[in-house]
Amino acid sequence: MPFTLSTPAHSDLLIKKSRFIGCVQAVLESLPVRQQQAFLLRAWEGLDTAETAAVMACSESSVKTHYARAVAALRAGLAGQGATP
Repeated sequence: MPFTLSTPAHSDLLIKKSRFIGCVQAVLESLPVRQQQAFLLRAWEGLDTAETAAVMACSESSVKTHYARAVAALRAGLAGQGATP
């Protein structure tokens, strides 16, 4: 049987992805603002470290620190919730 939008497997996948996105959002919202900014600018917007530093009005080393802490917190938070993509 072909994989279509109406198959149970597709519905299960959509539910799983929706829950994962909700977990990511919850963990992101729990981060300090500067970590949120660094993560979203780097990961979502695709800015490099220098561009992110300019937007955030801080040094590149500060961006690297905030980003690394955000990624670590996201990994820990998602693992703690049993969330997988």
